[in-house]
Amino acid sequence: MVHAVPPIALTIAGSDSGGGAGIQADIKAMQANGAFAASVVTAITAQNTTSVSSVFELPVSVIADQIDAVMSDLAVRTVKAGMLSSSEIISTVAERLRHWNVKSFVLDPVMVSKSGYNLLREDAVEALRNELFPLATLVTPNALEASRLTGLGPIRSIADARRAARIIHEMGAKAVLVKGGHLEHETEAVDVLYDGTNLHLFREARVDTKHTHGTGCTYASAIAAGLARGLALDVAVARAKLYVTKAIRHGLAMGSGHGPVDHFYFFRENATFPYG
Repeated sequence: MVHAVPPIALTIAGSDSGGGAGIQADIKAMQANGAFAASVVTAITAQNTTSVSSVFELPVSVIADQIDAVMSDLAVRTVKAGMLSSSEIISTVAERLRHWNVKSFVLDPVMVSKSGYNLLREDAVEALRNELFPLATLVTPNALEASRLTGLGPIRSIADARRAARIIHEMGAKAVLVKGGHLEHETEAVDVLYDGTNLHLFREARVDTKHTHGTGCTYASAIAAGLARGLALDVAVARAKLYVTKAIRHGLAMGSGHGPVDHFYFFRENATFPYG
């Protein structure tokens, strides 16, 4: 029997030894949302639910070789990038994306871990803006990342998020999703999507839990899976927003710190399957 091959999405990110964030979360989220996940590791982190204790960046030649190995053999429809900790890694990823003429690219500008560890060097922020924003179909900063990228100061409201989204769009990204989990002035978790023409708001109730490790990685990867499946951007974001909210609601009380979201909650709770 010949089985249909699912659409393929590629994640380029750092490894989380605790399994809750990074490339592990990306793979789980992509698979849970109907895509086959290929992966390129950029760095190895030693971390758990409480902290990141060390980071080892892979040589850029090895990162490039991984990208080439995947892209030369698999029909990748969407690429998602997460932890790209140095300007050298960013430049390498950008060069290979251009080489392979990648048209669907989701960039999650990971800067700081849940425990406060800096995952992006200060001198790499400009490289992120200059080299990867112009290649991005979508950039997905949270409020803290959007503040650092734009220099606007604290982003606390929907109006602040809208302004930040427009500025990041002007930096070259085709579309920007400012995630509202950190918006202090909103009672709901409200995300702002700007595509250069239209502003869309995506609202879900906040979940009162500390078990949110991997939320950003999961959200961006679920969007990438939707794009790989051929969904329009706003539809992919809406479905990913609902999926990540349910994954947070079923967050796992593992370890003594911030437990991970549950990527496969629907297997354990008789919940609705995340995609149709």
